Amino acid sequence: MEEIMTLEEVAKYLKMQPQTIYTWAQTGKIPGAKIGKEWRFRKDIIDEWFKQHIDEKFLPLLKEMDKKKKP
Repeated sequence: MEEIMTLEEVAKYLKMQPQTIYTWAQTGKIPGAKIGKEWRFRKDIIDEWFKQHIDEKFLPLLKEMDKKKKP
């Protein structure tokens, strides 16, 4: 099962302010789900979202790292 994170956990994980994550979630800039009054995020989706925000010049490095992770 995928790890589910709170807004505060995502902020800590990305080393950002919770208010920034909240604003981004409200505007759809970061993928999340509002359940009742609370935001929840899947860690695997946040990881992929983060990878998509890496500058294009570093994409070959990411691909090489992914190859090393796979058995």
